[in-house]
Amino acid sequence: MKKVNCIFIVDDDPITVFGIKKMLRSVTHCDDVQIFQNGHEAYEAIKERQEKGENIPDVIFLDINMPIMDGWGFLDELIDLDIDEHVVINMITSSIDPADHKKWNSFKDRCPHILNFKNKPIFKIEPADLGCINVAS
Repeated sequence: MKKVNCIFIVDDDPITVFGIKKMLRSVTHCDDVQIFQNGHEAYEAIKERQEKGENIPDVIFLDINMPIMDGWGFLDELIDLDIDEHVVINMITSSIDPADHKKWNSFKDRCPHILNFKNKPIFKIEPADLGCINVAS
C-alpha cells in the first residue's frame, strides 16, 4: 500500500468528500488528510505549512466549481508558490463542458505539478492519482 504523508481534499460537496476518503483507505495509508470547502482555505493552509516548514500535500483532490475560490483560482495561486516538490493534483468535476477540459490542458502546460482530470462521480482511485505507477500490497 502506498504511504502518502499528506492529502488535501478541496471540495464543497460532502458526498464527494466522503467517497474520496472511503476509496483512499483501500489504496493508501495517510495520517494527514485535510478537508477544505474552497480553494482559498486550501491555499492558505499550504502557505501556512510552507512557512512553518511542515509537509505540503503530496496529493490534492481539487473540485473545479466551488464558492469563494474555485479550482482554477487555486491553481493560479499555487503555480506562483515556490514549491520544490511535485504535487499530484487531481482535478475533479461534474462539468461536461469541453471548455473545462481545454482549460485543464492549458494549465497542464504551465503547471510544475502533476495535473490529472477526473469526472465525477469518482468510482475508483488509481495509483496514478497518488503519484505512483504501482501500488504494492
